[in-house]
Amino acid sequence: MKLLLDFFPILLFFGAYKFADIYTATGVLMAATVVQMAVIYAMERKLQAMQKATLVLILLFGTLTLVLHDDRFIKWKPTVLYGAMAVALAVALWALKKNFLKMLLGAQLELPERIWGRLNVAWIGYCLFMALINGYVAAYFTTEAWVNFKLWGYVFPIVFLVAQGLYIAPHLKEDKPTA
Repeated sequence: MKLLLDFFPILLFFGAYKFADIYTATGVLMAATVVQMAVIYAMERKLQAMQKATLVLILLFGTLTLVLHDDRFIKWKPTVLYGAMAVALAVALWALKKNFLKMLLGAQLELPERIWGRLNVAWIGYCLFMALINGYVAAYFTTEAWVNFKLWGYVFPIVFLVAQGLYIAPHLKEDKPTA
């Protein structure tokens, strides 16, 4: 259910683009994201900071796309989002000496400090990679190619998350059975 909910807006965006155009698809993406966040809020009674940022950026860049009738805004939204995430993680880690990943996930995962540090750096690199690759496709390819990239580009986060899981698995502390 959660996985379907995560892909819901992008699948509807892709379908709307294939049956109409980028502007219809942008409106559908905006509406689907609002519905997605409402469902998440109903289930969890809160939205994470990342979910709020995604919602705001989709509504902002989507509105600019529709009002100005310029598809560049919706195409550059992922670059802005990933770039902002990379900067936030880097500033937190190296300037503020805080590990946001550990702050967010530390209650669910017990890992050594050096692993948390490496994960944070990996996320910074991943976000920079995603910002750069989206920016490149948005700048140098057609809207059609960018939309296809958005759909098939989901392989990048899947590969990253699987690799991350494989990396942290040996470092997870096992639960001790209670007597």
